[in-house]
Amino acid sequence: MSIIVKPIVTEKMTQLGEKLNRYGFKVAKNANKIEIRKAIEEMYSVTVTDINTMVVPPKKKVRYTKGGYTKGATNAYKKAVVTLKEGDTIDFYSNI
Repeated sequence: MSIIVKPIVTEKMTQLGEKLNRYGFKVAKNANKIEIRKAIEEMYSVTVTDINTMVVPPKKKVRYTKGGYTKGATNAYKKAVVTLKEGDTIDFYSNI
């Protein structure tokens, strides 16, 4: 199983990337900071200086349909916010 699931490309994370050189990734729930650091440094050829991880809890969802309403929830996931060395950048749009 891969440690890095996908990058988080939102308006908020893009602003952090431009201002503070920080990037967000959705990672495997059982991954620790050391494994995340190695995976990002190998995949993107950058130097990681700091990592913050958090488990994002599920959100409850309700949808009203013709047959009533259905309840559910999104899945919980682990998020890692990575700070890179000054001068290093990650371009998520390079292979589009």
